[in-house]
Parts: sequence; C-alpha cells; structure tokens
Amino acid sequence: MVNVLVPLAEGFEDLEAITIIDLLRRAGFEVITAGLNDNPVRASRKNVLIPDTSIDRIMDDNFDLIVLPGGLPGADNLRDNKQVQDLIKKQHKSGKTVGAICAAPKALASADILDGKTITCYPGALDQVDTSKFSISGNNVEVDGNIVTSRGPGTAIDFSLCLIELLGDQKLKETVENQLVR
Repeated sequence: MVNVLVPLAEGFEDLEAITIIDLLRRAGFEVITAGLNDNPVRASRKNVLIPDTSIDRIMDDNFDLIVLPGGLPGADNLRDNKQVQDLIKKQHKSGKTVGAICAAPKALASADILDGKTITCYPGALDQVDTSKFSISGNNVEVDGNIVTSRGPGTAIDFSLCLIELLGDQKLKETVENQLVR
C-alpha cells in the first residue's frame, strides 16, 4: 500500500489540504496527517483539523510520498520547521516523491532540493527566494523527477490526481476522477 505523509502547520490552505487528503484516501493510499505539535491545527480560513499524529512521532517512518499543502502562514511554518526540513531532505535523498502546492514550494527551496528542477507555485510565492538554481513555469502542475508541484487551491484536484497516477497508475487515477463527476 502507498503511504503518504501530509504535514499540517498553522495557517495551511484548507482547500488544498482537504482535497489532497480526501483524494489520496479515495485512491486507497494510507494518508497520515501530522501536526507540528500535538494540538489541533487551524487552517488559513479558520477551519480546524485534528492531525492523526505529530511530526515527532513519525520522524523515523518512511513514506512513498510527502506532500505539503500551501497557504500562509502555513507554508512559512513548514519552511521554518527543522523536522519538516529534515523529512523533505531525507525523502528527496531516497529518491521518493515530494509534492508541494501553492506557497509550499518555498519549503522545498529552503531544503535545497530544487537545483536544476522546473517547478510551479502560487504567483509571487517565491519572490523572496533565490530562484537562480531552478525554473518556475506557469503550468498548473509540474512534475520534474521526484518533485511534483502545483499552483494553488484551484489546481488541488489536478495535483492530487497527478500524484495518484504517479504512485498508482492511470486506471486508478481515472477511477478516482470518475467519482468526482468532473
């Protein structure tokens, strides 16, 4: 079974996190949500999620995918959290998939795993980041090796379906997509 980690930080984008979690679970993936501490996590639109666990408890676990929802200040909180940074680096070094949507690619840039890559993100999200080592496209979803990125809330379904196809297959993606009546 494909296992996925979705770290949740205060100020995450509600639509992105819920869409990612929901669609990956529809695909039959084991999705673990982990807060940066043991408390419920308030999203950018004030919804509150109770994570399955905390980052402390999963640091030694291995995942097929780590996917970061965006939102502000959620993406900044992921970028600034040493444990999340360590997990991103470990995941990338192992060659396993790392995903980030909206402003969350700033956490990938901070982990220094984007050299030579093409990514996408929310417009302006990386204005304060040195982007000289990687390219930013305007595509809704960008796949470059084991890094998958997406632009924002409006692309969350396409992003999630892309992840399902990459970690499952085309048939599984189509099955989940058909359930959505798109």
